[in-house]
Amino acid sequence: MALTSLGPAYNRLWLATALSNLGDGIRMAALPLLAAAMSSDPVVVAGVAIAGQSPWLMFGLFAGAIVDRYDQRRLTTLVDVARVLLLLVLVAALALGFATIVLVYAVAFACGVGETLRDTATATLLPPLVKDADLDRANGGLVNAEVAGNELVGPPLGGYLFGVAMVLPFAVNGSTLALVAALIFSLPDVFAKKAPPSGARTRIWADTRTGLRWLARHRRLRALVILGGLFALMDSIWFPIFVLYVDQVLALPAWAYGALLGVGAIGGLAGGFLAARVTRVIGSTAALTGCLVCAAAGQLMLALTTSVPVAAAGLAATSGAFGVWTVAARTLRQRLTPPELLGRISSASMTIVMSTAPVGALAGGLIATGWGLTAPILIGVPALAAAALVCYLTFREHG
Repeated sequence: MALTSLGPAYNRLWLATALSNLGDGIRMAALPLLAAAMSSDPVVVAGVAIAGQSPWLMFGLFAGAIVDRYDQRRLTTLVDVARVLLLLVLVAALALGFATIVLVYAVAFACGVGETLRDTATATLLPPLVKDADLDRANGGLVNAEVAGNELVGPPLGGYLFGVAMVLPFAVNGSTLALVAALIFSLPDVFAKKAPPSGARTRIWADTRTGLRWLARHRRLRALVILGGLFALMDSIWFPIFVLYVDQVLALPAWAYGALLGVGAIGGLAGGFLAARVTRVIGSTAALTGCLVCAAAGQLMLALTTSVPVAAAGLAATSGAFGVWTVAARTLRQRLTPPELLGRISSASMTIVMSTAPVGALAGGLIATGWGLTAPILIGVPALAAAALVCYLTFREHG
């Protein structure tokens, strides 16, 4: 995927996305390690993840209304600068020896709030910077930057940096965010919005309801958001117990878990890389339907095998399908949504996807306890197959 053919503005957005997600991956690995260094209580350590993820449930839908009202470029820059300052406070506290678990929670929560605004704003930055015909290819590059930073490079780098020095991952994260803020601010000034009218704060609820009502009336986008949430839920049900699956079903040592996660990340990268070509050759309807079928097949392979190569192939298939889906669905959402509503529709989609993580983890644990470790994987097969049928029937008239 040649980034240069999409223009210098896109190249800066891609680099900002890569650095931002690299920093997020570093921080996501380092914060639990920091909590574990402060307390051996599992509940205290798990609280970091709760603090970081809960903003999506609390503020995710409202983030879209805010993004649709203000200049996304300036808003994204402001959020990144604020997160730099938060990380500087944490670095200073660690260096001076007065960091507490409360501060760790506060940083995780505040950065999570920033992510709801930033991720929603970032989803609206792309369309004005590239031609409509290039949206799928441009989204593929951004999705790969997200996967590589958040899943493949960031977490192991964060763990390594924490091992070198406790403050190092947070200092690196702050440095990358400072550069990201500069890159985003350097984008062309094509995102200006009208100044919000007086009393705007009281109308965030109204703006959010307007966006949700519009989404509820749009048959194709409504289906796209619901199917995307179902896809993410089926993935979230089995992924948290995958470490036990590797140990007890595949009978592999602990290091193999990390290796298989790498296989999944590579599958996701391949999906993001091939997504534009796939959708252009077979069309968006076949691509979206095929993703759900491929994910169902991959989960069936995982559920019915004890063979490591077959399990790796199934994992790569599900991850690759999710990569293609992410690009194809994001591109379709950008094309079908009016610019003035894109923030709200994007935040609704992302909020649903983010909300599946805790729900899926709880459901997967309960299902595995009652019916075994392969049951959470197997349950997604009929659900994804049914979703594929609904997807085909919903989008078949539109290519």
